[in-house]
Amino acid sequence: MNSIKQPGDCTDMTEVREGVDQTDRELVALLARRFGYMRAAARIKPSREVVRDEARKAAVIRHAADTAAAAGLPRAEIADIWDRLVEASIAYEMVEWDRIRS
Repeated sequence: MNSIKQPGDCTDMTEVREGVDQTDRELVALLARRFGYMRAAARIKPSREVVRDEARKAAVIRHAADTAAAAGLPRAEIADIWDRLVEASIAYEMVEWDRIRS
């Protein structure tokens, strides 16, 4: 893996794009780990009805939005991304729950 420059050290668009591309690869790796936890949850949860937990969903989104705001990122946009991420995670977990028990 090539060393990428930090955002503040970039001096041209090639460096910016290399940084964005590397960051995207890292994000996908993190998403793969997160979805692995969804597979674990599907294996552990006793019934399909407990896969969707609206209180937990709201807490996860709120925490992400608070963390984003503290980092100077736009709260509403991060909350929207996390809402979509959590919904995709729930859908994936339901598919996995069904697969494991079929």
